[in-house]
Amino acid sequence: MLQLSKKVEYGLIALRHMAMKPIGQVFTAKELAQEYDIPYELLAKVLQKLARAGIVSSLQGIRGGYSLAKSPKDMPVSHIIRVIEEEKPMIAECYVEGPDSCYLFENCTIRRPLGKIQRSLNVLFDQMTIQEII
Repeated sequence: MLQLSKKVEYGLIALRHMAMKPIGQVFTAKELAQEYDIPYELLAKVLQKLARAGIVSSLQGIRGGYSLAKSPKDMPVSHIIRVIEEEKPMIAECYVEGPDSCYLFENCTIRRPLGKIQRSLNVLFDQMTIQEII
């Protein structure tokens, strides 16, 4: 079954939290981790990736932390997933690894139906924004 990684889940939780608060409010990785009882180190790495991609702003110093760099309506979930995972989630290994990864590729009877499901999921993740998960 297609499953989002914990890194993606934690990133979406943090972005949703920020999106629900006033624009410009700053949050530390530590306070977000404590609020949702998630591993601080992993969340900090996810937030760093999101900052490098320009999804959140990273502020240094005593009052530092992270804040949204864009409007939640301008943040497709698919982009968040790709930034965190560095790839799209795929439902079948042959779509990730390519035809050479599966000896059944040419004769596979479920490859096309799974491809149809994958395309539908891609469209859904492309159209859904952080605004919609608030």
